[in-house]
Amino acid sequence: MPHVLVLNASYEPLGVVPLRRALVLVLENKALCLEESGAFLHSETQVVPAPSVVRLKRFVRVPYRGPVPLTRRALFARDGGRCMYCGAVATSVDHVIPRSRGGTHAWENVVAACRRCNHVKADRHLREIGWRLRHQPAPPTGLAWRIIGTGHRDPRWLPYLQPYGAEDVMARIDSVADAPVRALTTG
Repeated sequence: MPHVLVLNASYEPLGVVPLRRALVLVLENKALCLEESGAFLHSETQVVPAPSVVRLKRFVRVPYRGPVPLTRRALFARDGGRCMYCGAVATSVDHVIPRSRGGTHAWENVVAACRRCNHVKADRHLREIGWRLRHQPAPPTGLAWRIIGTGHRDPRWLPYLQPYGAEDVMARIDSVADAPVRALTTG
């Protein structure tokens, strides 16, 4: 099911909701459709364009959200869906410093990895096997990461996310995803 970007009355991004929820907000006159997806939803008596971006009519006060939560989906978005060791398609999560050796489950210590690299590395330190990370892992920051970290991306959202660092986020994700696959370095 498609997802829709929800903006506050001030155009601040609030989150991503399923299409059905966004359509209910529009039909109940609680939100305005700013962008349409090009698809149409049919009922017995109506044809309604499916929204891609909606803006709430009333301002919603949002409490402080803290840092971006570490989720598998957000981690894969940060790393562009690529293994941080070899650049292949990532299928698993790996702790750079293994938890069995005192590593934490934090943004600075968790990376996306392919099955092969995760299996070969096992619970060893990188220096023990002579590997290097393609990029130093760091926690993502900004409102754009809250949206893109959901794993749902739509090019129609970019103009609404640009003031919140979306171009930097998209460039980082795309540069990691488009980087050439590198062989593992041993030494």
